[in-house]
Amino acid sequence: MMKESKASAELNRIQIRVTPPGPEAKKIVKRDHDVLAKSTKSLPIVARRARGGVFVEDVDGNVYLDMASGISVTNLGHVHPPRVTARVEEQLRKLWHFAGTDFYYEEQVLAAEELVSVTPGSFRKKVFFTNSGTESNEAAIKIAKAATGKQQFIGFIGGFHGRTQGSLSFTASKPIQKKGFFPPSMPGVEHVPFPDPYRNPFGIDGYEEPEELVNRTIDYIDRFVLKTYLPPENVAGFLVEPIQGEGGYVVPPKGFLRSLKKLADENGILLMVDEVQTGFGRTGKFFASEHFGIEPEVLTVAKAIASGIPMGAAIVHERLDFPESGLHSNTFGGNVLASVACIETIRVMKEEKVLDNVNRVGGPYLKKRLQELSERYECIGDVRGGIGLMLAIDFVRDRKTKEPARELRDRVEYKAFENGLILLSTGQSAIRIIPPLIITEEQADMGVEALERAIKASI
Repeated sequence: MMKESKASAELNRIQIRVTPPGPEAKKIVKRDHDVLAKSTKSLPIVARRARGGVFVEDVDGNVYLDMASGISVTNLGHVHPPRVTARVEEQLRKLWHFAGTDFYYEEQVLAAEELVSVTPGSFRKKVFFTNSGTESNEAAIKIAKAATGKQQFIGFIGGFHGRTQGSLSFTASKPIQKKGFFPPSMPGVEHVPFPDPYRNPFGIDGYEEPEELVNRTIDYIDRFVLKTYLPPENVAGFLVEPIQGEGGYVVPPKGFLRSLKKLADENGILLMVDEVQTGFGRTGKFFASEHFGIEPEVLTVAKAIASGIPMGAAIVHERLDFPESGLHSNTFGGNVLASVACIETIRVMKEEKVLDNVNRVGGPYLKKRLQELSERYECIGDVRGGIGLMLAIDFVRDRKTKEPARELRDRVEYKAFENGLILLSTGQSAIRIIPPLIITEEQADMGVEALERAIKASI
């Protein structure tokens, strides 16, 4: 079992000094509202510093256990000591930026070499570096169009691929994401059902009949879309998350992605896999695609790729590289600082056996603890995940109808915050559990206990 750092050992109990949000936090939140545009902020946590990798201290001295990881960004823990931090500090004294899309530096080449070495696919790959997940998907869209000469795509209901106008055309997890922005600037995206085992339009219990759910989903795409009104000759690619993130942490039956890849290959369509949230060890392998036995020719990443320094990438089969220079570019993609952070992040994950801890603490341990909560509280309709440290609990009004209990979910999220636990909502009524990958069983227990107190206080 991974040993706790000295700092973590000192913080074996969550410390709440004043009821959050405290006075200093309230002041900063007010100033934030005065000068920053509205976004997706939900909890009034005003962070000051990280402590012990999995803890965050706020401006009032409260210490929180972070089971959100900056939305699955700080996978190696906050301010990873000493390797990633030291490597970035070293680079800060040498060179910050040199526009890697226009000029050359070895750090970007090394980052690409490390990245393709861990990306699934028994073929040569090319990397286009970006600054975020949505930009990675924008690049993938242009790559697919340029390589195939086709202009239409298929996305999935419940999918999330970003908020810029091209990727927003695929995003379909919450109505607010498109409110006032419809139609998006990029037409040509058709949405089809995702095989959600818990809630799906076919009325199938996907946990009991996973093969039937897969068959119904693939049959719908084949017979009622491709053979009815969307000719495969027009379709450049499917864009899919191996596990839906913002859509509720929905894990499809294991055979789905293989069946989708087969359908794509039969029709000359690219399978484009968005691993922005599932990548870099979150599921117990470097990429979730490895669990499902597929080798995507287009794979997008971001979030944890550089341990919190903004970075993303589209990794593609070399045959899909842009046919000529100038079709796509950016200013900051593969920035020197981000590149060295990416290199060291990958090396740490390989050399420090981080994935071993994910597979020990995730499904076998933390999911069992969450299932125990489900046995005690009728308001928990589903415990999802268990593939690594990517889990969720779904709150319902009634287990038979599976009617989402969004208000209850929101109360639990806030009460957990008051108890010193940072969580993030997802989907209609779920809370995701995505701690740093270095979390110990003891710290996982702390989180579950704080979560249970929040549930008791909310029902």
